[in-house]
Amino acid sequence: MSGNTVARLHPTTLAPGRAARELGLKRSEFDLGVHLGRIRTTPDEGGGGRRVARAEIDRLRAEPGFPETLRRRVQAVGTGEGAAVLEVPPTRFTRLARVGLVVPVKFYLNRYRAVVWLYLAEELRQFAADRTNAFLLTGRTPEVLRSQLAAGVDLRPRNWRGRHLGFLLRQTDDPWQRAGVLAAFLGPPHVAEIVDDPYERSHLNRFRPVPPAYGAPGSPAAQLIEKIMTAQDRDEIDWLSSDLANTLAEARTGQPAPRPLPKPARQGPSPRYGRPDAPDTRDRSYAYGGSDGSVASDEPSPSTRGLFGWLRRRNG
Repeated sequence: MSGNTVARLHPTTLAPGRAARELGLKRSEFDLGVHLGRIRTTPDEGGGGRRVARAEIDRLRAEPGFPETLRRRVQAVGTGEGAAVLEVPPTRFTRLARVGLVVPVKFYLNRYRAVVWLYLAEELRQFAADRTNAFLLTGRTPEVLRSQLAAGVDLRPRNWRGRHLGFLLRQTDDPWQRAGVLAAFLGPPHVAEIVDDPYERSHLNRFRPVPPAYGAPGSPAAQLIEKIMTAQDRDEIDWLSSDLANTLAEARTGQPAPRPLPKPARQGPSPRYGRPDAPDTRDRSYAYGGSDGSVASDEPSPSTRGLFGWLRRRNG
């Protein structure tokens, strides 16, 4: 078997789909594992996205309890399953999530365009096992939490943004990529205020990550996803803006945003007269008083000499 054939059968890096199959995971589970740092990836040298090293696949497959252990680490559950893990009613689970005691790891929109939050089952098991949380799972909800809930507090979008921001920043390789990630969580007016150069904004947009859920541009679903992705509270906007400004300063120093080349200075005669080396085809008859198209000479014509002589005789 040739070396090229062996390389094709056992590549040093694998595409995400192939890696997910070799790890016995669904693609959504694999993606979550990458975001959580459970599965390490490397940049594709060909610019085709991130890949998984064969050595990383071998490391995960060699862990005790594979593949069940890995699946448990990347298991995401909704409100009903999460409540079952904590052994509380779904309503109490939702209250815990709204005040930020359990943090969503991802979300999607159902067919009714309602947001469905998902939580990491492993974290919920740890929360339930911590005895200091027992008073939150039984009995009356503490007064401080009840007042927050009565005021309409819902920290699920903000907590998800903070978590997702961390996921994305871990996959960046340079300051422009980090700046693009930070800009993705700010509204256009705030980004324009920090990045007032249109060429820098255009370059920055190349590194903005796509939203984790999709909707047709301008659709209600897309607008809802955009709202979830965008910082809302003043303090959240301020620290994101500060981080973006600092990261941009670093990016500008290392590699300024590309700009169009300046137009070369125009040389030679005006374009209406053609190229500098083109023959002069202008009609010069008006300059010499001729009308027959003949080339004028510096010597006076016979008719002109006769006229001068008549004038001398008349004046003499």
